[in-house]
Amino acid sequence: MGQAWNNVQKHRQAKGKFYELMSKADDVIVIHYSCESFYDRPDGSSPRITSIAVRNLESGQTTSFSIHQVAERKGFSAIALEQHYDELEKLMLDEFYNYVRRHASHIWLHWNMRDINYGFPAIAHRYKVLQGEPEEISESKLVDLSRLLIAIYGISYIQHPRLNSLVEKNSITYRDFLDGKGEADAFINKEYVRLHQSTLRKVDVLANIVERTANGSLKTNSSSKDIYGNYFTALIELIKENPVISGVLGLISFVSAVIGIISVFIK
Repeated sequence: MGQAWNNVQKHRQAKGKFYELMSKADDVIVIHYSCESFYDRPDGSSPRITSIAVRNLESGQTTSFSIHQVAERKGFSAIALEQHYDELEKLMLDEFYNYVRRHASHIWLHWNMRDINYGFPAIAHRYKVLQGEPEEISESKLVDLSRLLIAIYGISYIQHPRLNSLVEKNSITYRDFLDGKGEADAFINKEYVRLHQSTLRKVDVLANIVERTANGSLKTNSSSKDIYGNYFTALIELIKENPVISGVLGLISFVSAVIGIISVFIK
């Protein structure tokens, strides 16, 4: 099939995937995490995971895991916290992976958490560095909301950085929201509570975007053509490449032409 028809099919599949998620909302977990900057690391070490937030899409029930919360439970002061980063990060990830084990059958909805720089592989790697054994989440259970929105609304549906731009365009409050650099800087500056609040806020933002997509109120920069593609061109491609359809339509055209000629002589 031609490109136009492929685009139509991709759009339909993406919409189908999205509504499948909504029909199973109680089994969908929205996740976001924050970490140290993964740039400017001359020693090649992996960035430390600093906080993780997970939210049930249906109920809104949110659970969080953070270094500063673990430190508080252990009775460490803010000054002592920095001296025990590895221990605290390991305990935090212990708790997170216990949660993963209890929700292994759920669908995990995320934003660009796809690789070793930033994503599920990065979290698993950090846990291994700290001598932990991460619970594997099946790829079939991972859904990237960022890519899903591109498939639904088109590649140019919003300008980069897409998440920040969606928040602004849809007048979603920026309260507690930090971008990636802001979160990394907050950790350097030991603003642990501020960092944790940003992580929590982002799972709320992602859930908000999902809800607006579901009810058709999400604002984007896409035109109807960006969203739905060129259906007329796709139809022509389908006809050309399907001999049965071509034959039927050819017969209809022939009959119409004959009727037109006969009507001329009748008059």
